[in-house]
Amino acid sequence: MDTSTILLILGVSIFVVIILYIGYRIGVLFGEERAKRKFNEMESAIRKDAISRSRAVLCGQFSEQLAPYLPDFPYKPTEVRFIGKPIDFIVFKGLDEKEPSEVVFVEVKSGKSRLSGVEKKLKDAVENKRVSWEEYRIPD
Repeated sequence: MDTSTILLILGVSIFVVIILYIGYRIGVLFGEERAKRKFNEMESAIRKDAISRSRAVLCGQFSEQLAPYLPDFPYKPTEVRFIGKPIDFIVFKGLDEKEPSEVVFVEVKSGKSRLSGVEKKLKDAVENKRVSWEEYRIPD
């Protein structure tokens, strides 16, 4: 093989390597651009979902606060105390007459919402009469 053939093969090899590298770089750029576009589309959907969930939570919290004043609420609003977490209200039946006869724990739910794990455990504790009274005296 003479030197001109070797130089031709070497030149073609270098040209092929350069073309492959350029193709690789173009592919990387297109891939990055596609990934950015996909991310932006997903980010928008995720943000919309987060906003709607946040609104649902705020509406639920607002409804909880108003529940004692709704016409079908079964207790007198003046006998209801808002707690918030882990239970929404404690009702002191008979408190208006200064004759409290019963303490009722009330959890307000709307739509398809269900009791949380902690709320279920509290309900179980109350239903199984694992409720007690304790007085704490502040040290002098």
